[in-house]
This record gives sequence, structure tokens and C-alpha cells, in this order.
Amino acid sequence: MKIVYMGTPDFAVAPLEAIIKAGHEVTAVVTQPDKQKGRGKEMQMTPVKECALKNGIPVLQPVKIKEPEAIEELKKYPADIFVIAAFGQLLSEEILHMPRFGCINIHASLLPAYRGAAPIQWVIINGEKKTGVTIMQMAKGLDTGDMLLKKEVLIDEKETGESLHDKLMAAGAGLIVEALPKIEKGEIVPEKQDDALSCYASRLTKSMGLIDWTQDAVSIERLVRGLNSWPSAYTIYKGKTLKIWEADVIAGKSSYKPGTVAEVGKDYFDVAAGEGRLRIKTLQLEGKKKVSVRDFLLGYEVVCGMELS
Repeated sequence: MKIVYMGTPDFAVAPLEAIIKAGHEVTAVVTQPDKQKGRGKEMQMTPVKECALKNGIPVLQPVKIKEPEAIEELKKYPADIFVIAAFGQLLSEEILHMPRFGCINIHASLLPAYRGAAPIQWVIINGEKKTGVTIMQMAKGLDTGDMLLKKEVLIDEKETGESLHDKLMAAGAGLIVEALPKIEKGEIVPEKQDDALSCYASRLTKSMGLIDWTQDAVSIERLVRGLNSWPSAYTIYKGKTLKIWEADVIAGKSSYKPGTVAEVGKDYFDVAAGEGRLRIKTLQLEGKKKVSVRDFLLGYEVVCGMELS
């Protein structure tokens, strides 16, 4: 099939590579504009752009894909179908109906659950046991189109947002290659979503990483894993941001109020939560590298009764 592919971050790279390897002709790639990054403010290409250029595929980077100029440019590239994966912009109805097979999206959840921008992280934060990838026919509305194919992925007990991202990226790559020939041959019966079963996975913000120690330790530990690697869960240690990268749940009641260090060992310290304690194992102080608690305690004081904001 002739395909126009739209995507931006790492999640969209593996499906693009799989489509190319499967022998489809990608006539163009559409991705977000380059952005400045780092202290040097150097312009950085998106991961999908890098992949496209490596494979000699033309790249379009419209600021707004809905603008008439962008649509006219898009029409120059023949396509049977548009494939979208974490592109980052909403498509107009004109674009949705442009190719003969329409537009299909690789969504990182088992729709209709977890529509929205951050399904990978929210399934961990909410304590789900499984998630997956859905290939859906795009329609007007946010992730509301008919479902074409699904693949389940189990969530491990210590799954992080980063590790689940990689699992779902690989699953999406395999599923899109399976879906394309079936779509072309008319072998898939679209399944409508039940809106009553939907929930929304809102976009992540840095502020949501601030730990509320009055919550139970189980919920806090899931937040730590879900927000790893971005934006990360954090607390405040002596006026500085302290990111928590790895932690365990210690059951039982504590005589300390939430947010207070309740126990200190050689390679851990426990912080009292609303219920139970959070055993901190790996962390990162503002301006420093990620280290084990054992190494952290060699240079910083942590004592029972100390309060973390």
C-alpha cells in the first residue's frame, strides 16, 4: 500500500520501521516542527523525522496540519491510507477522508478505555493489570472511531511508564503490519466503541508528580512507576526537589504523620504515608545524578522524624 505516515515521538518510530520493512511504500512522513532543546537551544529533529530521513522519505512539518497550505501540500503525496501514531495534532475531517481507506490510528490502550494523550502512564497510576494497543479508524472526536484490531499486553508488578512504553511500541509495530493487508482486502469488520466504557487519560504535567503523602503508599508507589521517566514523582528535601525513581510499599500503620521519615536503613529509608510507608530505594536530588539510597546517605543526612514536603 502507499502510505502517508504521521507521528512524532519515539513511540511512532518502531511502527514506521515495521511498515517500511513490510514492503509498503511510505510516500511522505508528517511530523511536528523541530524544537529547540537544551541550554544551547539547538534545534532538534523529532525521532520520526530522523527515521524518515534515514530511509529517504520526504518529511512535512506543518505548524498546523489543518491550515489550507498544509492540506494542499499533503495532497501532493499519493496514499491509499494515512497511518497515525502519536502525531500530536488533531486532523480535520477533510484530511480524515482524503485517502481511500481513510486514516487509522495506533492507540496505546484497549479502547474505549483510556482515550487521550497519556494512556500508558495512567494505566499504571490507576493500578490496571493489563492494557494493549488498538488500531482504530479515525473519526471526528478524540479516539472515538471504530476499532479494527487489538492486542493485549500484561502490566508487570513493577512496570514503569518507560518499560510499558517500549512494550506497547513493539506491540503497535506488529499490529499495524498485521492490520494493513487486512484493511486492503476488506477482511476486518469494524467494531463500534461503547462510550459508556470509556475513560480519559489526560495529558501529563510536571505538577502532577508532586507526591501527596496523605495518600496511601500503594497509590504513591504506582505514581512513582507511572511517571518514570517523565515527568517523575518527587518530593521536597531541604528546599530542593527530590525525585523518587524506585520504591516499595511497606504495609502497616505508622506513628509518624504522612511525609515524615519513619525508618532509615543502610540502603533505604521509609516515609510515612496516609496508609503504610513508602520505602525509597533510588532517588535523584535536584542538580545531581540518579543514585541508590545507599550512596545518597553517604553525603546527605536523613533521620527519623525529618519531614519531606
